Amino acid sequence: MLKRMILMLTVTAGLISGLGFFKYRQIQEALAHAASFQAPPEAVTTTVAQKEKWPMTLSAIGTITAVQGVTVSADLPGIVERITFESGAAVREGDLLVQLDTRQEQAQLASAEAAWELARLNFDRLQDLVNQGAITRADYDAAAAGQKQTEAKVEEIRATIARKTIKAPFSGILGIRQVNLGQYLSGGDAVVPLQSLDPIYVNFSVPQQETAEVIIGRNVRITIGDLAGAAFTGRVTAINAVVDEATRNVQIQATLANPKGALRPGMFAQVEVMLGASRPVVTLPASAISYAPYGDSVFVVTDLKNPDGQSYRGVRQQFVKLGPSRGDQIAVLSGLNSGEEIVSSGVFKLRNGAAVVVNNKVQPGNKPAPKPEDS
Repeated sequence: MLKRMILMLTVTAGLISGLGFFKYRQIQEALAHAASFQAPPEAVTTTVAQKEKWPMTLSAIGTITAVQGVTVSADLPGIVERITFESGAAVREGDLLVQLDTRQEQAQLASAEAAWELARLNFDRLQDLVNQGAITRADYDAAAAGQKQTEAKVEEIRATIARKTIKAPFSGILGIRQVNLGQYLSGGDAVVPLQSLDPIYVNFSVPQQETAEVIIGRNVRITIGDLAGAAFTGRVTAINAVVDEATRNVQIQATLANPKGALRPGMFAQVEVMLGASRPVVTLPASAISYAPYGDSVFVVTDLKNPDGQSYRGVRQQFVKLGPSRGDQIAVLSGLNSGEEIVSSGVFKLRNGAAVVVNNKVQPGNKPAPKPEDS
């Protein structure tokens, strides 16, 4: 009985040892296979990095602003007696816009002018009498003060009439009329917007580190999305004296000619500030850039070797410093040499050392001034 038990235990131990050795060999083979496994190549498109001469520009987003822009308002209360303009019309400085009812002031003016005339005549008579010594100097001074007082009253009433005669403070384009005949206006009620459109301003901001490049007199080129194909040029005319504490940007103002009135206050504008002469840069399509918080990079296609020493076509990740963009293109200022083959699409699925297969039948856009196909 004891011999049988010993034999059974020996056989069981042998079976367990054999199974363990077999499993150990399987695991070792799996690990060796995993170590030598290479992922299948990723399909990508490529482009050759080329040097081009680009004008150095600084891009920004701006807003069109009128050189002069106000909402013409009533200065004094009154009833609208006459409206002499049409909405959207061009007016000259001093043109009459709205006349408020001044009948009461006109009557007061007539009375004041009569009193002034009487005071003036009395003063002239007393001047002769004071020269003859017929009246005292005190009577003469009282007459002089009365004459001046009546004259001041006339001027006061005339000023009131002028303030109820609403005129254009400068030349420009009117907006939508906001008053009607017979309407009672309180002091400060809006009458019509007025904007001076030629010349016109564009206001934009640049980072504080770029401020040294933007100086008074720099040429500026702006484009408006709603005005396809139209570009406007001007010059930098003002730079704000302070840096915005929230954004660390500096506000810049440029002045542009706008003879046809195509630019209107409030428009969104894309601004390019010309920073000087052109310089050579390496250009790539924007789709070739892998953007990341720790740095922007591209993937250079080159011949690599796997751990077994076998050569394959793969990619090397290269960090780069980017410059301005233009259409589909972006300038690479450093980190890349002209003539290198760069992955132009599919960068999101790559890693350093990944194998690739190049298929350039369909290429991403790479134009400095692209246009939609259905435009």
